[in-house]
Amino acid sequence: MENNLENIIEMYKEKEETLSPYAMKFVNSKGRENFEEECVYRTPFMRDRDRILHSKAFRRLKRKTQVFFNPTNDHLMTRLTHTLEVSQISRTIARILNLNEDLTEAIALGHDLGHTPFGHSGEDALNQVVAGGFSHNVHSVRVVKHIEKLNLCYETLDGILNHTGPNKPCTLEGQIVKIADRIAYLNHDIEDAIRKKVIKITDIPREFLEYFGVRKNQRITKVVQDIYIHSVNQPEISMSKGCAEYLNKLRAWMFENVYFNERAKKKEQNVKDIVIDLFNYYKEKDCEQLAIDYVAGMSDQFALKTYKEIKCKL
Repeated sequence: MENNLENIIEMYKEKEETLSPYAMKFVNSKGRENFEEECVYRTPFMRDRDRILHSKAFRRLKRKTQVFFNPTNDHLMTRLTHTLEVSQISRTIARILNLNEDLTEAIALGHDLGHTPFGHSGEDALNQVVAGGFSHNVHSVRVVKHIEKLNLCYETLDGILNHTGPNKPCTLEGQIVKIADRIAYLNHDIEDAIRKKVIKITDIPREFLEYFGVRKNQRITKVVQDIYIHSVNQPEISMSKGCAEYLNKLRAWMFENVYFNERAKKKEQNVKDIVIDLFNYYKEKDCEQLAIDYVAGMSDQFALKTYKEIKCKL
């Protein structure tokens, strides 16, 4: 093959022919809402990934809470480090199942772009006051479509929208991200809860430690291996009944002992009030949607700074 740019896409097409028959190939994509000439050395899904990575919304994730509000400990998870872990786990699963890594990575990197400051507490606060409610996955699609105007492929948008909630993504790559998101947050939230002394490793029920392992890498490996065994050469991403039950039971335990723990959530009502007050303030000045866009896009620090400045004016 001659050494020129025009041959690169053809090379990618040939490589895609070796993927699983259930993989989403870029040549079969439903495309973008607004037509544009494609890149000569990147597939559409590669371009989606790069556009997300270079967006302002992606950069702001570094200062948005994962679980613990406004962390000063550099080792605690932020929304950005969570996103990177989801991306890594997702790509690993996609690779061993011989699916489309580029699409998987694009969805993973974009899945939380619409998250509010202060994690799910901020999301809950907006959900209380926004007409029709607020969901970060729905807002993530708004961010990439209307705010950042990234003009992403249909399959990338679908994976971002359906990474949480009852609906199943239309691609196996999107299904991977949906499961990887849960794998990532359960495991790193355990580490953060221990680091913040909310729980001790000995507080975790023995049945979980015996099934998943004590260390983070053991827990992730256990689930990834189970997913591979039950998903390879299959038309959907799944895991064994036993693994799913243990994962759901661990999630329920985390909600009771970490996510709803008084020490972990002691500032929750305070930050909810901040988000609601910011929303109401900007809603009076602009339309509701602009207020949603502005407040949801804030980092933790910017929300706190802006809130203090507004209070000083009143």
